[in-house]
Amino acid sequence: MLDDIVGWFSALLTAILPGLGDGGAPVYNGYVEADFVYVAASVTGRIATMAAVEGAELGADAVLFDMDATKQEASLRAAEARTAQAEANLRNLETGGREAEIDVIRASLEEAQAKQALARSTLARTQSLYEREIVTQARVDADRAALESANAHVAQLRAQLDVAELPAREEQLIAARATLTAARAEADLARSQLADMAVTAPVAGRVEKVYFVAGEVAAAGTPVVSILPPGAFKVLFFLPEADRAEFEIGDRLALECSGCPEGASAILTRMASDPQHTPPMIYSREERARLVFRAEARPEGAPDLMPGQPVSLTRPQ
Repeated sequence: MLDDIVGWFSALLTAILPGLGDGGAPVYNGYVEADFVYVAASVTGRIATMAAVEGAELGADAVLFDMDATKQEASLRAAEARTAQAEANLRNLETGGREAEIDVIRASLEEAQAKQALARSTLARTQSLYEREIVTQARVDADRAALESANAHVAQLRAQLDVAELPAREEQLIAARATLTAARAEADLARSQLADMAVTAPVAGRVEKVYFVAGEVAAAGTPVVSILPPGAFKVLFFLPEADRAEFEIGDRLALECSGCPEGASAILTRMASDPQHTPPMIYSREERARLVFRAEARPEGAPDLMPGQPVSLTRPQ
């Protein structure tokens, strides 16, 4: 263990102070970082159940925790009730009056038509009697008025029946259809919000940390569980200003660390454009002015790494 520490520190000084060492390939020292996936609830609420266990391996879409869904369930029931109401209102407008109401108008029309026939027959008989001078002109006029009244009543009931059998005006139908569309959208939103109460893993991986327990209140957007996906490690190191121009994105570097297999490597994935000062692991006053560039490399072959683990990188000869 002591030999590893001495060797790593010597390699570090060799990389930062080119004048030291045996003049071999420069060694660039750094450490391992991990790209964790932080899972949070979409709404503020109380955690009802916590299924995630630290250290457990899980697949994508596995349930991590459930939020209390009392409010969302009530919202869904209310939205579904408004949808049913809007559907019933639209059907009523599309089909016109109720069948019972139409039956009443039809019966009244039949009664009026019977009275109309009787008035017509009475007027004909009265006119015949008037021609034989048995009744007066006043009786004829009265029977004629009764027939006209019966005709008007029949026409009125026929118009009422036509109106009752017609659907609503187009503007009313448009408004009713829009109301139904809005109600269905509210119901879809309520279902989506209810589904969000069961929070699942967006990726497969290992549960690294559980920040809340059941019964606690978590704010929307606050991480509740962190997941470490496979291959989420990266190596962070620093390139001296004089060496940066020799590197390109995609370069393969030899990777050395405690527990790393022979021949392990990493691919350079990022180099900062802005220089920084001495890497944070060196605090000597003499090195404070030296400029370095932050760089990142992705390990190949999934070596067994840990966040914070020191590593060394060299360019293959």
